[in-house]
Amino acid sequence: MVLDNLSRRLNELHNVDRSTRYWRILVGPWLGLFMLMVFDRWNSVRQAVSNYDLSGSIVLTGEEDQFIPNDMREFNSLFPGDEWNHHIYARILEHFPSVPLYRRQRVQSVHPAEPTPSPSIKSRLKQHLGSLIALFGPLFSKECDALFVSTYLKMREEIELSMRLGQFPRLIRQTPAVKAEADQGHRGWFLDGEAKSGFEACLRALLPHQIPRVYLEGYKQLTRQAQALPWPKRPKAIWTSNAFHSDDVFKVWAADKVESGSPLIIGQHGGNYGMGLWSWPEQHEIAISDRYLTWGWSRPASPKLRAVGKIKYSRPVTRLPEQGGAILVTAMVQRYGNPTLSMYTSSQWLDYLRDQFEFVDALPVYIQNKLIVRLSQPDYGWRQVDRWRDRYPLLQIDDGASSIDKLIRRSRLYISTYNATSYLESLTMNVPTVIHWNPRYMETNTWAQPYFEELRSVGIFHETPQSAALHVTRTWNDISAWWTNHETCAVRDRFVRQFAHCPDDKIGRLKNAIDEVIGQSLRTT
Repeated sequence: MVLDNLSRRLNELHNVDRSTRYWRILVGPWLGLFMLMVFDRWNSVRQAVSNYDLSGSIVLTGEEDQFIPNDMREFNSLFPGDEWNHHIYARILEHFPSVPLYRRQRVQSVHPAEPTPSPSIKSRLKQHLGSLIALFGPLFSKECDALFVSTYLKMREEIELSMRLGQFPRLIRQTPAVKAEADQGHRGWFLDGEAKSGFEACLRALLPHQIPRVYLEGYKQLTRQAQALPWPKRPKAIWTSNAFHSDDVFKVWAADKVESGSPLIIGQHGGNYGMGLWSWPEQHEIAISDRYLTWGWSRPASPKLRAVGKIKYSRPVTRLPEQGGAILVTAMVQRYGNPTLSMYTSSQWLDYLRDQFEFVDALPVYIQNKLIVRLSQPDYGWRQVDRWRDRYPLLQIDDGASSIDKLIRRSRLYISTYNATSYLESLTMNVPTVIHWNPRYMETNTWAQPYFEELRSVGIFHETPQSAALHVTRTWNDISAWWTNHETCAVRDRFVRQFAHCPDDKIGRLKNAIDEVIGQSLRTT
């Protein structure tokens, strides 16, 4: 309902007539995340007001425009920070009149995002080669060619796929969105429709003042920027595995082409998909696509899904280092709630960290001495290195800077602690893997549960850190015997085929899936 109301309002403001799907493609990623975050923060305020006699709150004022992101990328850098969250909490508190607000002038600006590390020499060489191909691509391409953006294929694979489809390779590089200035004179509007709850009333009041600038003040510039791109005018298909989220130039271009009949194909780009009890990213990506390419899973009632296999995967490990150590791979979440899927969020991370400590505590010292704890970055202010050092001064800690691939190949055992891409990589590499997490926070859906039950039956999956540590201890001296056992191999293979299948002819399967979409599109036009 909110998306429908916002779509109508944006059509009026920009004097256009775009469908709800158009605006879902362009604005949906921001709107979905923003709604979930506002609900999380609004509900925490509601609970505090209901349970405590609050004396008031100090809120900082001034320079509010700095909290309006320019685009989706800037929003992603703002929402984990203290300053943006203080601003949102302050706006939410205005909807709770029983809480006195004491306003103070803000004396500092929002901290800029951390700089992106410089690419390696190998990466720079690939970028130069890709830029060269991208330069000549439009000269040999047709206006109806399929367009691929951020597919997660290797460059040579993307070139091969283009050739199999009978078109010249056209490697696309992401283009930053235009910069626009916030104008409060353009933000005094309201959404149509009636708020059915206190939360919805708060959300509707916040939306006009928080929507990114390129969707409002900079929309016309953004559309002109997309129209000037040397991309196909009438693409017979559009495929991406990542650009649908933060690349606003691609999104506005793709949304326009979808309006004209071009089919949009989305490729699964990580773990948890097809497994979680609920997942907003999965729901959004399927909703905006004409075809959704999964890593192996499907649903009988979901005709959009096509199981093509894992688009990006590492080469298998053929020899196990019997004297290697173990690597414990950990997760990190923002300190402020970002509840988008069945996963730990906000302060629940402290429960997660306690589980990891209990796992290490349950290991004998001789295994602890061979254990590397791989931390996740960014830290988001949790000071995870200090927490681990305080508890285990002698434990080997990797702060996340080392190559995970090299660490895996030097280890005899990979220990995964959350439901994401992590353990799918190790399983497809055929690295001995133990998984443990608390199902209270990482619920699985009814289709995935039988597969995890099978993993549990052979010791791969555990619901408590103590159970996982006991299995590691029992198998430590001959992990190869457990991992190469016939039953373990059969269970692992079934799980991988369902959630991280690595087909021999990946490019052929992708070509067939794209051809199917193109054929269906031609039949309906």
